[in-house]
Amino acid sequence: MPITANDPKRKTWLDTSPDTDFPIQNIPFGVFLTRDDIITIGTRIGDYAIDLGALHQLGYFKEIELTDDIFLQDTLNDFISDGRKTWRLVRNRIADIFDKENPQLRENEDHRKHILFTMDEVEMQLPVQVGDYTDFYSSKEHATNVGTMFRGKENALMPNWLHIPVGYHGRSSSIVPSGINVRRPWGQTMPEGETEPVFGPSKLIDFELEMAFITTDANVLGEPIPVNEAEDHIFGLVLFNDWSARDIQKWEYVPLGPFLAKNFASSISPWIVTLDALQPYKVAGPKPEREQLPYLQYKGKKSYDINLEVYIAPENGQETKVATSNFKYMYWNMSQQLAHHTVNGCNVNSGDMMGSGTISGSTPDSFGSMLELTWRGAKPISLADGSERKFINDNDTVILKGYCKSDDIRIGFGECRTKLLPAIKQ
Repeated sequence: MPITANDPKRKTWLDTSPDTDFPIQNIPFGVFLTRDDIITIGTRIGDYAIDLGALHQLGYFKEIELTDDIFLQDTLNDFISDGRKTWRLVRNRIADIFDKENPQLRENEDHRKHILFTMDEVEMQLPVQVGDYTDFYSSKEHATNVGTMFRGKENALMPNWLHIPVGYHGRSSSIVPSGINVRRPWGQTMPEGETEPVFGPSKLIDFELEMAFITTDANVLGEPIPVNEAEDHIFGLVLFNDWSARDIQKWEYVPLGPFLAKNFASSISPWIVTLDALQPYKVAGPKPEREQLPYLQYKGKKSYDINLEVYIAPENGQETKVATSNFKYMYWNMSQQLAHHTVNGCNVNSGDMMGSGTISGSTPDSFGSMLELTWRGAKPISLADGSERKFINDNDTVILKGYCKSDDIRIGFGECRTKLLPAIKQ
């Protein structure tokens, strides 16, 4: 089935900016609260939020097999369960409805007032109920940087790193959408030179520049997903800030890995950009440095050229860009991650979220965490107001942005914006 929604020549009758992240070729999916206090599933074109529940009730999805309540829910999980054929039919139909040559909705003022909202009239929600969340460690540059800091250059990568997409299971309950503040966590740390741990607020809060993909009901227990079929089971992507407490992490991660250092909060952008929308931006990823086992060997292009940026803004202060990276730097791609995740028969469900791991490039300005940007605090970075940061301060706001760009079209993710509040007094 062709993806007609991606036609670069298509224009919309909605008034949109030429540099919007959300042209008619994007058509992401999300969940929002309307001005009438109704939660609905929707999409976005330019600065307009589109109520898909109302659009469906008014008959605009005729001849597409959809349940009556598919968009009248507070998560996308059921819609995602319907599979790629349905996602593509719905995106194509939305593109047709809002095409400048189609007068059906454009000329129906009564319908428009029930379907269209400006973005300042809605409140974005978490788009899926995340049943399970897995975080990978798939950027070779990031893994090398961190390994060099803690084990030295000669032992930077662990022996398994070039053979498997390393990952661990995280905490889904603390994933929040952009705009929800998070708290500096408490925990145990081992200060330098001490012999006994202390308990208190973390002093080394960090962001991690990641992306995350959302799966559908992909397999039954015991059946792996082949690497070259993996993308059929990936709905789309969001920006992902996997907050980290580096001092807590350093003390607790041996022998089983991160726990309290990671599970206090993770932030995502609220609009899920579909893999269909990203098809024009597929690229080849890094070449394997060692021969990979057959179940991880794939055909074709499996990476995506997504430009990524990180900004820090002090309270009431100006944003400063601190990092510029790209999703295509990932050594292990999403197809390999999902194939590896399920090769033992692990089943994945609609709404499950898989984090890419911190995305770092090869130059210092492309590092995806403060740990790397400041090299464990040894090289503080300067903000626009003249202040310096080794890690994230209380009341700082971290903003992630991401977009693909061709000559004619920009497909973006909007923002993942989160403020770090001080620790609760105990």
